[in-house]
Amino acid sequence: MRKCAFVIIIFLYSLATADQVSILDIKDYPNDTGNALVIRINRAIFEGLQEIKSDSLFLQRAESPDSQFSSIGSFSIGDTSSTFIDRSPARDKEYFYRISMADSINTWSSAVFGPYHPDENWYNFERTNVLLGIILTGLIVAFFIIQGRRNRELYLRPIAGLIAVDEAIGRATEMGKPILYSSGRGGIQRPATIASMNILGSVAEKVARYGTPLIFPNNDPLVTAVAQEVVKEGYTKAGHADSYNPNNIYFVTDSQFGYAAAVDGIILRERPATNLFFGTFEAESLILAETGNSVGALQIAGTDSSIQMAFFIVSCDYVLIGEELFAASGYLSRDPQVVGTLKGSDLLKMIITVLLIVGSLLAIFGQSWFVNLLVTK
Repeated sequence: MRKCAFVIIIFLYSLATADQVSILDIKDYPNDTGNALVIRINRAIFEGLQEIKSDSLFLQRAESPDSQFSSIGSFSIGDTSSTFIDRSPARDKEYFYRISMADSINTWSSAVFGPYHPDENWYNFERTNVLLGIILTGLIVAFFIIQGRRNRELYLRPIAGLIAVDEAIGRATEMGKPILYSSGRGGIQRPATIASMNILGSVAEKVARYGTPLIFPNNDPLVTAVAQEVVKEGYTKAGHADSYNPNNIYFVTDSQFGYAAAVDGIILRERPATNLFFGTFEAESLILAETGNSVGALQIAGTDSSIQMAFFIVSCDYVLIGEELFAASGYLSRDPQVVGTLKGSDLLKMIITVLLIVGSLLAIFGQSWFVNLLVTK
């Protein structure tokens, strides 16, 4: 016991008199937002203390050298680890550190090291691969947009549901019946609702040319206002602004099944030749689609809900699956910017697929370097 105490005293004396850098090396944690410090402990000063492995060393921190220190980590003297990351500091504060040692009787502390404060790094070098990916994405998309603006023909694979939109509008025109449009129950902030408004603009421009009535009952007042402006713009682009009737686009109710009942009543009274369901739909999807099917309407649907998509598939003539809903506006309008974005995203998907296949094969054969190039931290 006396020998143990003597060794501890010698240890504490070395801590108190040794140069601070030789005991603790404290630096800012790289590639972060300024909320961590890396603390490296010089293990050489502990080599003579292996006989007291049962005692622990404590790393303590305080905001001033005279305030109370609190422990933020501990390790045994025989531990081979020499690095500790303090992830709790604030960017606008300075901190002081010390090492303490305790046995069953007494506690000793080293000299105080500091002050230290974390710095916010302006660039995370560990995410350089992400930056390169963003640059590559921008260049590819910009290339196809420029190609489209130069009137280059950009091929898009045919989608049956979008090709059928022209057929559906023509059918309603020949039959002298209206077209019913619904964006479901999603608010204007929903991506599916925004995609639906883009489709609505193309549909409105086409029905304006043929003089086909377009009915759009809404579940959300804000969507109603946006839809009125979108349809009005579509009629204006077609050169028939005077034919626009805002009374055909109206708010019904924000109740889910109240909305379903109202739209069902409109379908049964107006007996539209075509029903277009594009947007966010919930349990009312099958109710609307089955009612439209009962009056013999040609129905085209698209939604971002995989659950409701199943109901549309069994009750509609055509269904947009997955990203086809979000690509629909580009298909219908042939806007160079939208089409170029679609072509760029398709090429990027192919590149990602190739990278996944190559990375998987290399990983199988133990070549992890390629996978490490794509890892983000």
